[in-house]
Amino acid sequence: MTADGAGPEAQEREWPEIDTSIAHAARVYDYWLGGRANFPADREAAEQAIAANPDIVPAVRANRAFLGRAVRYLAADAGLRQFLDVGTGIPTENNTHEVAQRVAPDCRIVYVDNDPLVLAHAHYLLRSTPEGECAYIFADARDPESILQQAAATLDAGLPVAVIMAAVLQYVPDADDPHAVLARVMADVAPGSYLVVSHPASDVGVEEVAQSMRRYNERARGSATPRTHAEVSRFFTGLDLLEPGVVQLPAWRPGPDDAAPAGPLPMWCGVARKP
Repeated sequence: MTADGAGPEAQEREWPEIDTSIAHAARVYDYWLGGRANFPADREAAEQAIAANPDIVPAVRANRAFLGRAVRYLAADAGLRQFLDVGTGIPTENNTHEVAQRVAPDCRIVYVDNDPLVLAHAHYLLRSTPEGECAYIFADARDPESILQQAAATLDAGLPVAVIMAAVLQYVPDADDPHAVLARVMADVAPGSYLVVSHPASDVGVEEVAQSMRRYNERARGSATPRTHAEVSRFFTGLDLLEPGVVQLPAWRPGPDDAAPAGPLPMWCGVARKP
């Protein structure tokens, strides 16, 4: 595979058809971040959600900042060189490989998403350093076995890896048991691996979040489920949770240049290490 991840097998792969008539999470998220890789259905769902909960836009931007801080910590302080980013989203600034490879150019990153538009953008925009590698997997977060099997072509299963689930587990409904899904992933990664999670809160801005989720779910493919602090904390069961624990996005190890939000943001986040 080439440094940009676009090896012959990627170029020859037939991606599923892109359905632009129904909103998709990655494209809605792109719109909230100010991107242009979205369609009218995505924009309508995004605007309907914003109308019910204006904190969505600062929350998704704070989520992006949290992801950058977490990846920087893992590459610089924890010494990780492997990252598995599930629910990648459409490329924007400070993507996982950019942050990690600024610290250590030899970092290897596997991106995972179930929107073919995301993967199409990724092949052209997510360019690795010559020393490292980026690879891309078309898969669903609810299929950890497939994800880990495909990731093994790029990542060394015997070495620690950072598993990143940033704003993705809300799309795994309770019926599919997201805690069990995530536990299967963490059971198969090496000791010393880390888990990064951010997740919409159902116990912050309760009425606004519920209304915005309802409007989004009426218009999008796949529903989103916000969860409580206790439910998000359960994702870290059996792991060593890093300080400051499960907190709102801006409270996770903010840097001197991170501006404080005007009020509470309805997302929980945390980082933990597998013993």
